[in-house]
Amino acid sequence: MGSLFEELEAREAAARARVEGLEAELAELSAKLELAREGLRRLQITRETVTEVLVEMEPEALATADDIGRPPSGERVASAYAGAERQVIGVLTVPNWNPGMTPDVLPSVYRDILEVVADAPGPVRAKQIVPRIGLPAETGKIDGTRAKLKRLVERGWLGEEAPGLFTPSAPACAARWRRLAWPRRRAS
Repeated sequence: MGSLFEELEAREAAARARVEGLEAELAELSAKLELAREGLRRLQITRETVTEVLVEMEPEALATADDIGRPPSGERVASAYAGAERQVIGVLTVPNWNPGMTPDVLPSVYRDILEVVADAPGPVRAKQIVPRIGLPAETGKIDGTRAKLKRLVERGWLGEEAPGLFTPSAPACAARWRRLAWPRRRAS
């Protein structure tokens, strides 16, 4: 009988060592996962900040600058990125809504978003809009659309009834889109 208990003790010791080894691996992987998450958060914040800066830049300053990094006046600006090659890929301008403005002044994706919001029977969420504007219902596309919706709210084109629930706010915009949307609803 003594050998049976010795065998059980040996197996228990081996199982304990395996559990401890797996726990150590789990702790190491958890630390790596946290570092990766932090890196992802930093990249997301950087992308959002760069997008905000580009959107807020004056289009005339971008168009008349003789080279990237040099203001139109020709004098150099001291920067932490001095000497680094910079390239502005594209800036979508969403103007503040004023009475008399129509959605025609917006880029097409923003017009599509406005149309979907105006066509909806009530407040809508970003995840409801994404498939209606022809994008796949992926997290990145939903987040990008939510950022566009927030921008439209900031500029007065839409309202946000509650966090994440978007409604038309500009009376002229909403009335125009409703006039265009109602015949399509009846036809479909």
